[in-house]
Amino acid sequence: MKIVYSKGFARMFNALPISVQGKAKEKKSLFKDNPFSKSLKTHKLKGKFKACYSFSVDYDYRIVFKFTGKDTAVFMLIGDHSIYQ
Repeated sequence: MKIVYSKGFARMFNALPISVQGKAKEKKSLFKDNPFSKSLKTHKLKGKFKACYSFSVDYDYRIVFKFTGKDTAVFMLIGDHSIYQ
């Protein structure tokens, strides 16, 4: 799986605590192998994000992404549940 990062994602990622950044990198590796791994808790979103999916970095943080091809995903947002607003 190829991962592309939006400008907003990069900015949000850099603002996270270092410990969360480390967890996100671990989850990214898991995502590359299997985007629907059970431990990621990947799920389709609704409402204004209905074209997107989300997976868990940890209990508080999520990554919102969109598939743009069979083997490509764009990571769009990272943060707590406030990113959905």
